[in-house]
Amino acid sequence: MEEDKKVNKMNSGMPDMDTVFECVIPYVEDPKDRDAISLVCRRWYELDATTRRHITIALCYTTTPARLRRRFRNLESLKLKGKPRAAMFNLIPEDWGGYVTPWVEEIAASFNSLKSIHFRRMIVRDSDLEVLAKTRGKNLLVLKLDKCCGFSTDGLLHVSRSCRQLRTLFLEESSIFEKDGDWLHELALYNTVLETLNFYMTDLIKVNVEDLELIARNCRSLCSVKINDCELLDLVNFFQIATALEEFCGGSFNHLPEKYSAVAFPRSICRLGLSYMEQDHMWIIFPFAAMLKKLDLLYALLNTEDHCLLIQRCPNLEILETRNVIGDRGLEVLARSCKKLKRLRIERGADEQGMEDEEGLVSQRGLIALAQGCLELEYIAIYVSDITNESLECIGANLRNLCDFRLVLLDREEKIADLPLDNGVRALLMGCDKLRRFGLYLRQGGLTDTGLGYVGQYSLNVRWMLLGCVGETDEGLIAFSRGCPNLRKLEMRGCSFSEYALAAAVMQLTSLRYLWVQGYRASKDGRDILRMVRPFWNIELIPPRLVSDTDQLGNPIVIEHPAHILAYYSLAGQRTDFPETVRPLDTESLLSVQSCT
Repeated sequence: MEEDKKVNKMNSGMPDMDTVFECVIPYVEDPKDRDAISLVCRRWYELDATTRRHITIALCYTTTPARLRRRFRNLESLKLKGKPRAAMFNLIPEDWGGYVTPWVEEIAASFNSLKSIHFRRMIVRDSDLEVLAKTRGKNLLVLKLDKCCGFSTDGLLHVSRSCRQLRTLFLEESSIFEKDGDWLHELALYNTVLETLNFYMTDLIKVNVEDLELIARNCRSLCSVKINDCELLDLVNFFQIATALEEFCGGSFNHLPEKYSAVAFPRSICRLGLSYMEQDHMWIIFPFAAMLKKLDLLYALLNTEDHCLLIQRCPNLEILETRNVIGDRGLEVLARSCKKLKRLRIERGADEQGMEDEEGLVSQRGLIALAQGCLELEYIAIYVSDITNESLECIGANLRNLCDFRLVLLDREEKIADLPLDNGVRALLMGCDKLRRFGLYLRQGGLTDTGLGYVGQYSLNVRWMLLGCVGETDEGLIAFSRGCPNLRKLEMRGCSFSEYALAAAVMQLTSLRYLWVQGYRASKDGRDILRMVRPFWNIELIPPRLVSDTDQLGNPIVIEHPAHILAYYSLAGQRTDFPETVRPLDTESLLSVQSCT
């Protein structure tokens, strides 16, 4: 009895579980943990709803602004994505959709606590920016218009005038119609807290350097500036004023190399990307190269030897972005010199003869050097000209921290040393068990049905996957779909699976929330795709089409784009803003055809 009384006394003094959890939940930030918590009980669902501060919506048509408002009224940060990722490679019709207007209207009316807005691959109008500026301008700290289109510098002027507490203005790779540079002048006059200014890879050229200097003078915490082509000699005063600057990208070189001795970067600079830099200009980086943690050489005009000379001076490099002109020799230097490297991105360079260094090919030799030398790598995105199973096995054996791996095999070489890559891919996936994102774009014969089955079997934690030109028959896709228990987004190109197999795979991939396919074998009447129909699953079709484009020499060409399927989970039902280039799946018509046969 005495023991029972003691226990009861102790229990009576303990707070209940809900009280404890109310104190703990504000510190739970991982979205997956939050989602799991909200499913426990109604009370925890409500606690999550009232305390959630950030939401990412991976596709703007998966829910509605009203639903977001009803559940998460206290949001401080919102990231919203529009067009599919394939739009970045001009594979999606320009008018596909992804309008921010309904979201902006709800933000203006309801989200009083919102401080950070990030729109990615969306259509933004000047009127949308005006509404945002007028209703949320006083509180807005971060505005990111990331690969967006549809707006002009008039819209940016509204932002500069009303959002005077902005810490971050991010416009990188957005398509902006430029009328004047008044938006930047307004920002320079009235903002004193700006930390990040980014209009890199845009068409904004009406930039007054004096405005940049004024921003640096007024905003003493300015730490990151990424701009367009601006003569580096014109930025001498800016660099002297921006003493806190840690990152700079952009610029250009239009004078004799010796004149750039006047350029002195701030002592705090540790992330750098200089556009159009040639061998004769590299020396301006050498004095502080050992301090660099990030180096962007995507738009530098350097050959393989230049890469070697520069990289060996950067022992503290953690992020490198460049083109495949770096070559195997450059990767070997990287592996010897940069032991702290965590992220590596190597894009495809020019293919025309004479446009790239003859050594500028990346193959299994460079991959093996990387895997043996840069053991802290977490992210690799790379274009290779040749590949072997051994190189993939080496990655699996050594890069235990790899979370994101993307490899594209170019069609530059007629013969590849070692195909298929079944065993190498299996070894990589088995060894790199932290992988969450996996992309593999090969060529016919690069991965058999057996290899595709390995991808499914060993991708236990992968949530996003891109597959290109893999597998042989529908059986390979079916074998793949028996695995991948956590796969949420799947993109496929050039695999030529049938509608029937695609539908069957979707039904087996129980965690799948998004599917994009370009190039597949359609059934005669389209009814095989009906197997994919399920509740809350929107299916959109983009028929084959001819697209005008230009080659790398600027000559006009016409490209034939195969048919697409886009399917995604949505609580909002079928969207209503389809352009003529997109057709929603008409299940009733297909069912009537099926019943008649």
